[in-house]
Amino acid sequence: MRFMYIVTSSQPMRGPTPALMEAMAKLADREIKAGRMIDSGGLMPVSLGAQVKITDGKLSVVDGPFVETKEMIGGYAIFELRDKEEAVAAAREFMQLHLDHMPGWDGTCEVRSFATPGVDGACEVDVHAHA
Repeated sequence: MRFMYIVTSSQPMRGPTPALMEAMAKLADREIKAGRMIDSGGLMPVSLGAQVKITDGKLSVVDGPFVETKEMIGGYAIFELRDKEEAVAAAREFMQLHLDHMPGWDGTCEVRSFATPGVDGACEVDVHAHA
């Protein structure tokens, strides 16, 4: 199963400490070599982003920063793992690095599985209906 980790924080955006960067690099290297980590990365500040919205049937573009943003997405990772239990265990290990190397930081690592055709609970598209 493929999982995405989305790391958020309601605290002002500050980069990871050098010690956290080193610890995350070691963890990522191990997970990539094991074939579990597919991709990961940090995100630039929301002030450099944009939102494309549909409201009342009209498209609009809003440049960042976004006034209503309460939590910032700081980064993500995509893993190929056996099941949710393995995904949660790996997320706990990742967040422990933050606890160990960034005292005082509060944040969340949301673990979400990808919708995969043929897997229970996944969105399925009937390709033949659109042909």
